[in-house]
Amino acid sequence: MNATIVIYGSSTGTCEAIAEKIASKLGCEALNVQDLTADIVNANQNLILGTSTWGAGELQDDWYDGLNILKGCDLSGKTVALFGCGDCSSYSDTFVGGIGELYNGIKASGAKFVGSVETDGYTFDDSEAVIDGKFIGLPLDDVNEDDKTDVRIDAWIAAISPEL
Repeated sequence: MNATIVIYGSSTGTCEAIAEKIASKLGCEALNVQDLTADIVNANQNLILGTSTWGAGELQDDWYDGLNILKGCDLSGKTVALFGCGDCSSYSDTFVGGIGELYNGIKASGAKFVGSVETDGYTFDDSEAVIDGKFIGLPLDDVNEDDKTDVRIDAWIAAISPEL
């Protein structure tokens, strides 16, 4: 595996715990987006980016500065995988919209995106994270569907690992 880092934004700790779980399974570091620098981006070939979703489908607050750092870096040739936390019960119309915000912020960067996930098995009404009928990254609802989190993470890691 090439140099890989998991970068997350978390307000309540849920996305942080998931980021640490993913990083542990991949054997890499998890980093709070508040600590992100261009040097860190440049030092890693693979960027695993995670955010929680707030309000009407917005990014976790710390990601706005993080996106500016990513936009200022050359991401061409890098591999990016996205994951996010959301609430499919209370916010079924904006479920994991933060993943879509991350994607839209860097989709023109030249990075290769991996890790799309089928929508089958998820309960939601709408999501900005659904592109061409699939989630652009791994959606998780660790509150309402915590019994599915580990299985979904393991399947996603198995799918993205050959690309890293």
